[in-house]
Amino acid sequence: MVEMFSPCCSLPFILFTLFFLSIHAQTLIHGTCKVCSQQDPTVNYQFCTTSLEAASGSRHADVRGLGKISLRLTHTNVSDTRSHIKNLLKKKGSSSQKMRLDDCFELYSNAVTDIKHAMKSYKSKHYDEANVLISSVMDAPTTCENGFKEKGNVVSPLTKRNNATFELCGIGLSIIHILLVGTN
Repeated sequence: MVEMFSPCCSLPFILFTLFFLSIHAQTLIHGTCKVCSQQDPTVNYQFCTTSLEAASGSRHADVRGLGKISLRLTHTNVSDTRSHIKNLLKKKGSSSQKMRLDDCFELYSNAVTDIKHAMKSYKSKHYDEANVLISSVMDAPTTCENGFKEKGNVVSPLTKRNNATFELCGIGLSIIHILLVGTN
C-alpha cells in the first residue's frame, strides 16, 4: 500500500517548520535591530523590533528585505503624515500654527518624492544614493518640529509623527550601513 502523505508533510513537521521559521525571523529582526540601535543611538531597539515585526513580509525577510520593509514603512508614515497635515490645515487655528503647518506640508511633500526615489535606488542596490535620499527624508521631521519650537507658544501637533518618521529613517539608514559594510 502506498502512503498518500509523506512524513515531511505531516502536521507536526509543518508546525515545527512554521515555528522554526517564526523563531528565525524574530531572531533576525531582533539581531538587526540590536545592531541598528548600537550603531545609531537615534534608533530605539523597541521601536525597531515592534515596527518590523508588525510589518507584512518581515517573517520571511533577510536583512535586505528588512531594509525594504523599513523603507516601505517610512513611505507609509510620510504619506500619512502629509495627509494628516493637509487635514490640520483645513481646521481653524492660529496664523502662526498654520504657517508652521504649511512649512511642514511642503517638507513632507518633498519627503514623499524622496522616499519613493530612495525605494527605487534601494531596490537597484544603489545604496549610496538611497542613503542620501533617506537622509533628506530624515531632515523633514526635524525641520518641521524645529519650526514649531522656534515659536515658543506654538505646540506641534506632529511631534509623535515626526519622531516616528525620524526613527523609521534611522532604521533604514542603519540597515543600509549593514549592507554596505557586508558588501565591502
